[in-house]
Amino acid sequence: MIGWRERVGKLWQTLVGKLWLTIIALVACVLLTLGFFLLPYVDIAFANSAAVKRMLIYVGVIGFSMTTVFALFLLKKITQPMRQLIDAADSIRQGDYGTRVHLDAHDEIGELASTFNLMAARLEENIRDLNIEKEQLAGVLRSMSDVVMTFDREGTVQLTNPAGDRLLEDWKAISWRDDQTESSAAARSTIPEPLYPLFEQVRTTLEDRSANVLVRQSVWAVNMAPLFLDNEVRGVVAVLRDVTQAVNMEKMRKDFVANVSHEIRTPLSMMQGYSEALLDGFADSPEEQSELLHVIHDESLRMGRLVKDLLDLARMEAGHTDMTRTRVEIGELVERVYRKFAVRAKEGDLDFRLERAEGELVLEQADEDRLEQVVTNLLDNAFRHTPSGRGVLIAVKPTVADREAMTIYVADEGHGIPAEDVPYIFDRFYKADKARTRASSGGTGLGLAIVKNIVDAHGGSIQVESVLGEGTKFRVILPKNGKSG
Repeated sequence: MIGWRERVGKLWQTLVGKLWLTIIALVACVLLTLGFFLLPYVDIAFANSAAVKRMLIYVGVIGFSMTTVFALFLLKKITQPMRQLIDAADSIRQGDYGTRVHLDAHDEIGELASTFNLMAARLEENIRDLNIEKEQLAGVLRSMSDVVMTFDREGTVQLTNPAGDRLLEDWKAISWRDDQTESSAAARSTIPEPLYPLFEQVRTTLEDRSANVLVRQSVWAVNMAPLFLDNEVRGVVAVLRDVTQAVNMEKMRKDFVANVSHEIRTPLSMMQGYSEALLDGFADSPEEQSELLHVIHDESLRMGRLVKDLLDLARMEAGHTDMTRTRVEIGELVERVYRKFAVRAKEGDLDFRLERAEGELVLEQADEDRLEQVVTNLLDNAFRHTPSGRGVLIAVKPTVADREAMTIYVADEGHGIPAEDVPYIFDRFYKADKARTRASSGGTGLGLAIVKNIVDAHGGSIQVESVLGEGTKFRVILPKNGKSG
């Protein structure tokens, strides 16, 4: 009973139900009006008034029946197709874009169904295209090594790529400001602190902005642009790139140019000054002239060594090191270099000692000339920084931890290197003693850089230990089989 009442109630709420009710009401009004005016006249004018009244009743019943049949016709032709259209629209609203309406009609309802199907097909095609573009965009973002982030007007992160997720995770552990108030922290809840000033500029000026941001020891190039919706800013997109290496390389390039200019300018100035003195006749005696010429000759040799070392270092760092690999008896090589420096040690009053392990000390694949350059540079460096009366030691022996490698030790009892300078001593032109000049030490500032490149080319490693005021010890570890290349 309840189900029947609900169906009847729903019928009256439909367009057909309302139309049926309206027609029934009109028919009833017409019949009642006719009956009100005709019934008195029937009793007077007709002898058989009862038959006339029955006829009127029959006409009323037939009229109501016809309205019912008409309502059922409308129900089939209008309400049911409309219900199908409503159900199909609801399915599309829920995401089933493949829903279609199948009506065998050629009237306005049929045209509406055809238009609906066409609209649904185009909507499905547009949604599919949007999904394809979304997947392509997601693929591009995933494959980007640069960081991509989007923020809304309040600075809340809306979208990031995997690189952005990793960056945000790393930056979460950083405490940007100790005195940051809670309101400020809430206002900048999600956008990282280093990006906030640039974010404010973009949001205020509505223009693209770029800047380099320093975070700890890293430098990030940040590009920000506003995002618009209906001519209003709805957020900001930021692209970040780690340019730390590029910045460091640029700094190294500038330092290198400055150092080379300084190192070359010094001998050039001396050569120019002494040559002008000779031209102006300031040297009266042959001895004075010989002294000036000797200084010019020494400075030209020093500048020649500098240029040669620069060319060697440039070739090594470019990977164009000429290596003639042969079987090298490293013990004999060290002894040969030791004998060359023995005379210099006597002149400088240095205690110069050699320690060599027993047996054959052989490297199967090594460049003898390059390794001699390594030992020579290390000993030259030790001699220049060790005062008279102290000692210098050179030793060669198999590596204790790995008998497949050889170790060369060069230790001195010189001035030592400050702990903060030790990581940088293999850089070009780096001076641990800032007061020392190249002219006084006789070096070019490239010896240790060349040593490290030669050792790396042999697949080895070089280590340094130093105590300020007590001395320095270099340890060169070279594999017996060398490095293929």
